[in-house]
Amino acid sequence: MTSSSISSALLFCLIQTCFFCSELANGCSVAEQRALLQFRTGLNDPQNRLSSWRGSGCCSWRGVSCANRTGSVTAIDLRNQYPNPVHGSWNLSGKIDPSLLQLKSLEHLDLSHNSFEGIQIPSFLGSLMGLRYLNLSKSGFSGTVPPQLGNLSRLQYLDLSSNFPPLVVVAPFQWASGLSSLEFLSMNSVDLSKAGSEWFQALNRLSSLRELHMSGCGAAGISEILPFMNLTSLQVLDLSSNSFNSMIPSWFTNLSSLVQLDLSSADFHGQIPELSRISTLERIDLSMNYNLTADISELVGGNWGRMESILLASNRVRGLLPDSIGNLTSLQELSLYDNNIEGGIPSSIGKICSLKSLILDGNNLTFELPNSLEVNGCSTDKPLQNLDYFSASVNEIGGGLPEWLGELASVTVLYLAYNMITGPIPPSLGNLSQLTQLSLDGNELNGTLPSTLGSLSKLELFGISSNKLTGILNEETFLKLRNLKILWMSSNSFIMNVSSTWVPPFQIRNLAASSCQLGPMFPPWFKNQRELRFLDISNNSIFGRMPAWFWDISNNLSLLNMSYNNLYGQIPNPMRIASFADVDLRNNSFFGSIPMPSTQVELLDLSHNQFSGTIPFNFGQLQPYIIHLSLSHNYLSGPIPPSIGNLQLLQIINLSNNLLMGSIPSTLQNCTYLKALVLEHNNLSGPIPQSLGSLLQIQTLHLSSNDLSGLIPQSMQNCISLETLDLGNNRLSGSIPSWLGEKLSSLRILRLRSNKFTGQIPFQLSNLQSLQVLDLADNHLSGTIPNIFGGLKAINSPFKANGYLYYGQYRGTYYEESVSIHIKNGQLIYTSTLLLITSIDLSGNSLSGEIPQTLTDLNGLINLNLSENHLTGKIPGNIGGMHELESLDLSNNHLFGEIPTNMSFIRFLSVLNISNNNLSGEIPPGGQLGTFKPSSFSGNRFLCGPPLDIICEENDRVTGGISDAGEDSEEEWFYPECWLGICRGITGTRCCSF
Repeated sequence: MTSSSISSALLFCLIQTCFFCSELANGCSVAEQRALLQFRTGLNDPQNRLSSWRGSGCCSWRGVSCANRTGSVTAIDLRNQYPNPVHGSWNLSGKIDPSLLQLKSLEHLDLSHNSFEGIQIPSFLGSLMGLRYLNLSKSGFSGTVPPQLGNLSRLQYLDLSSNFPPLVVVAPFQWASGLSSLEFLSMNSVDLSKAGSEWFQALNRLSSLRELHMSGCGAAGISEILPFMNLTSLQVLDLSSNSFNSMIPSWFTNLSSLVQLDLSSADFHGQIPELSRISTLERIDLSMNYNLTADISELVGGNWGRMESILLASNRVRGLLPDSIGNLTSLQELSLYDNNIEGGIPSSIGKICSLKSLILDGNNLTFELPNSLEVNGCSTDKPLQNLDYFSASVNEIGGGLPEWLGELASVTVLYLAYNMITGPIPPSLGNLSQLTQLSLDGNELNGTLPSTLGSLSKLELFGISSNKLTGILNEETFLKLRNLKILWMSSNSFIMNVSSTWVPPFQIRNLAASSCQLGPMFPPWFKNQRELRFLDISNNSIFGRMPAWFWDISNNLSLLNMSYNNLYGQIPNPMRIASFADVDLRNNSFFGSIPMPSTQVELLDLSHNQFSGTIPFNFGQLQPYIIHLSLSHNYLSGPIPPSIGNLQLLQIINLSNNLLMGSIPSTLQNCTYLKALVLEHNNLSGPIPQSLGSLLQIQTLHLSSNDLSGLIPQSMQNCISLETLDLGNNRLSGSIPSWLGEKLSSLRILRLRSNKFTGQIPFQLSNLQSLQVLDLADNHLSGTIPNIFGGLKAINSPFKANGYLYYGQYRGTYYEESVSIHIKNGQLIYTSTLLLITSIDLSGNSLSGEIPQTLTDLNGLINLNLSENHLTGKIPGNIGGMHELESLDLSNNHLFGEIPTNMSFIRFLSVLNISNNNLSGEIPPGGQLGTFKPSSFSGNRFLCGPPLDIICEENDRVTGGISDAGEDSEEEWFYPECWLGICRGITGTRCCSF
């Protein structure tokens, strides 16, 4: 070749090269640059993130990467690195332009964490055949997932995790099996409810898959049987937060490469399969399924030598923690919270040198904590040196606190609350220099606080409430606790003895010191506590005037409980408090007008004080979010403001024992969540509003001791949740409605005494199978006592449960039921023992006829009062079977005949009055009747024998002394036994002969 021809060839190559350069724009072709610019025109970019997308050189544009050799665009990474709004709106939005199809070498596309405002994922993305990485997660796409994505056979990474609105996968799901190269798939929160039940079978074809994340997908089910297992490379499987409602399929045990398994909150139930066969597992989470069961000794055995995390909280795992748990030498985290684990903690757990978190709360652990732990294989002779979090609260662990607890050098959290631990707190706990939270509440610890605890300078939470601890707390106790934020020490016998000038080293946020002794004066050291949020100093023997400076630091209090002290003075109006706070100032001596909180509160209890004046007429507008309101036992006057009906969240309203007057506001019908309405002991008048029938959730209604008149509103038959209805001591009239027994089937207490009710006692009241107290005394009722009252189920059994009746429970507060019962010649108010009381009081009416024999079937009855009626006949002969009877009053009737002998065997009978009847014969000697005074039997002129001074003659013992030459007929005194020829020599009755 000549030199000229060589030169021509070089020139040709140079020209060709220059032409090729003209087609490139500093690293990418002009066509690709145009495609990117076209793509950008469809995007909204409020923060101008794509400001570099201009001019030539697209390979240097932000988020664009190119191949080194060819200069072709291979990656677009426009993920939002600052999804948190605090950084401003870095979200891209708009649409995805099809110009991306011009990028023939594109392998990587990431648009995650943006906001595409509900547009669909473009189906054309399925034509980007070179894609290996596609991430569209949490970018606001909605609609259906395009099945065209199944064409991406080279794709290795796919993340379609959704937020709101969620993406939807529709059946069939077979397109997913086309992703033959896929190694990572995440579809968290993508809606699979329409994908059918075979969705997992499609994924089972992806033999390269290493990670599968399908959390919160609403999957309709999971295949219980797989014909083959192709996911032999799967290392991470997350199916949490679904609703499978099935057992865990047995084929899970064939996932031989699995490292992490998360099936938490997935609604699995039944027996846990033998997952211990998977030797590669390092993390397993089956928590919050609630109905998974297995023996813990089988779960933690097997081949879990690599296991680092076992999370089984909130299930039904049972059995004893085995000694073999010490073989899990790689374990860092063990959570068995809320299961049925029994027995104790094995000492072999000390061999798990790597253990960082041990959570055993809410089980049935009953043994004592071991006195020592094994440390075989650990580099130190002290156990659990890496343990950071140890919690075994709410069990039945007994015994004392072992010394090794003080050797947990790394522990920051130690919870052993609500067990049965006894003895003193060991001083060695003061060695836990890293401790930030210590909770020993609700045990039976005694003694004093060791002074060493005062050296825990990192301690933030200290809980020792509800124990039997004693001693004096002084400045020395808190000397180094400069980080203390939460102090719970209620229900102990502590005495706080600090100087009036003491300035604590801490700024406390939560202080619960109920039933301690911080007094006698209001603690002056509170003045420096500017971070207080929660303050409970109830029942603290604090006396004196409330200092004005306290209301300068109360603005941030979400709870203020100073109840059951002896504080007095006026409270500023408005009272400074945090929004939606709970304020409990009951049982003090505060006076003045009602202090209105400066913001809306949810609980306001000012009861048992000396407040006076009226309830503000706009109370309901000022406090629309109150849930619990109690202003009882004050000196409030005036009407109940109609604005009270604005309290539509109200569950408890107690305005009792005041001087309120006027009518009951009909606007109370708007308080549809009301559980307790207590307006007793006021001067309210007028009728009971029909509108109260709208209170469908009401459980206890107290309107007694007012001046109410008219009928019981028929609308109240809608109040089917009522358990207590107390309308006593008013001027209500008309008949007692039969629907009380037909509609209000939950009634426990029905108290209508001291009104003007007329007519008969409705027999339908016998339907009230929960009725314990029936008080219809002092009315104008007539007719007979219904014979079927003996069927009152809650009274005819002597077995009763003790306990309080609580209503409207909210944040630990409630209305405690309280009922006044006339019993044992007096009036007693029952609260805590109310569930033990059974009483029927029909006294002071005009009832006639005989005492029904069926009444004596009420074996659980404690109080029976039928006095001051017109009852006739004899005392029922089997009354001695009422073994629980403590008070019996049948006085001032027309009863005749003998006193049944078996009455002497009612062993608990302490009050008896059968005076002023026509009873006759000898008072049965001996037994319980011999303990009563003569007044119990007076006014029965034919009764004789002790304790009366009347000596029985022989004829009295035979005939009962009824022959009075008066109007009594022969049939009234002849013994029926005589007609039968029966001798009753044992009881002193003479043998009869004719």
